[in-house]
Amino acid sequence: MIFLQAAGGGNMSFLIMMVGMFAVMYFFMIRPQQKKQKDQQKMVEELKPGDDVVTAGGLHGKVLSKDETTVTISAGGGAKLTFEKFAISKKA
Repeated sequence: MIFLQAAGGGNMSFLIMMVGMFAVMYFFMIRPQQKKQKDQQKMVEELKPGDDVVTAGGLHGKVLSKDETTVTISAGGGAKLTFEKFAISKKA
């Protein structure tokens, strides 16, 4: 009888420990990643012609135009390159 009570308490502490581990994982891994992704999306949506940007591939350029899914940048020497919005890494 005592063993059954101990086993029941062990299951409850295991459940509490698993919930705690999920909470820690959420606050230290998932939530910051979501915030970073949201900030990145906001930065890309706020791009305007004339902004200096860096692509995910490391190309530096100046925004010429943008539409719903793409951004056209000038990379110097008259080159106009079109990238998907998600390929813009940061403002330079």
